[in-house]
Amino acid sequence: MTPIRLLTYTTLYPNAEQPNHGIFVENRLRHLLATGEATATVLAPVPWFPLAGVRFGGWGRYARVPGRESRHGIAITHPRYPVIPRIGMSAAPFLLAAATDAPARRIAAASGCDLIDAHYVYPDGVAAVRLARRLGRPVVITARGSDLTQLPDHAIPRRLIQGAIRQADALIAVSAALGRRLVELGAAPERVAVLRNGVDTAAFRPVDRTAARAALGLTGPALISVGALIERKGHHRTIAAMAALPGFSLLIAGEGPMRDALQAQIGQLGLGERVRLLGPRPHADLPALYGAADASVLASSREGWANVLLESMACGTPVVASDIPGNPEVVQERAAGVIAPQNTPEGIAAGVRDLFAALPDRQATRAYAERFGWEETSRGQLSLFRRVLAARASAAGG
Repeated sequence: MTPIRLLTYTTLYPNAEQPNHGIFVENRLRHLLATGEATATVLAPVPWFPLAGVRFGGWGRYARVPGRESRHGIAITHPRYPVIPRIGMSAAPFLLAAATDAPARRIAAASGCDLIDAHYVYPDGVAAVRLARRLGRPVVITARGSDLTQLPDHAIPRRLIQGAIRQADALIAVSAALGRRLVELGAAPERVAVLRNGVDTAAFRPVDRTAARAALGLTGPALISVGALIERKGHHRTIAAMAALPGFSLLIAGEGPMRDALQAQIGQLGLGERVRLLGPRPHADLPALYGAADASVLASSREGWANVLLESMACGTPVVASDIPGNPEVVQERAAGVIAPQNTPEGIAAGVRDLFAALPDRQATRAYAERFGWEETSRGQLSLFRRVLAARASAAGG
């Protein structure tokens, strides 16, 4: 069978300057390509900034992103698109489409393109629909979280999101909750496929816990929280919960604009000896961090499908997760962990105490995660893409 030639279109993709940015998109694509039934070229635009050497928040990093690079044998192009203050949210899809029209045409001419595989409904999916019309190709959009749970609260993005949902040839949701949200926003149910993210059980696996704990200086019960240091990840709630968990230590791995505020909170609560901000860590370091901990905590206020939960479980470490849409789909059994009764410091502390009252066997936690490999997701993608291409060919023939 001839491989499907994909143009993967997304602003959420790792690059040389931001190796963890959107790594969940890369992971899904890598597993799909490993089937041998698809090829892909990635078009991953980044915001334009003129001065690579200037430290101006995180903007200087965008300027240092190469125009072209290759990761894991996948060719990636990084065109620049302008980000305009104040009106940026409403203008972003049009600026993205304008900046990527020529690169998309070049890729289609050089590598071939059967279908556009777009990630994140807004602004990426909206722009991808416009490009698909110009190229005469079908487009499938994957919804991943705040593109449906937050951005539709704004009038202009909502209208554009609903337009993209109507015009896309098919839609993928990474959780059943997001699938329902797509239908609420106007998608025909038969055009929505729920294809969860998987976990790479070869990369995320149990480690020598004694060595991992010694390397981090851990001696008592330890918690780990992994994620960007931003408000919606809820690290501030987890830190506050530590005041009600004497004897526990907490490690937080990630970077982001809340770092100083979180460090100040740690000091104000007198938790400096029990809570540590580890900074950004590459994916390769995460199994040792998960393995050193007794449990992971995720106190997010919004998620599409929280990859960190399955990554932790694959390392044998159960989780305490906030009760938000998506998380109960991941944490379905005691072997996986528990859902906190409320997403508050008190609720998180209660969830930790509940879990530690009867910690699951780490081998059982690992076995639970092994049920969430990538194979089913890759098969679902290929089946969906083939149906879309067959429908397009039938319409053209008719």
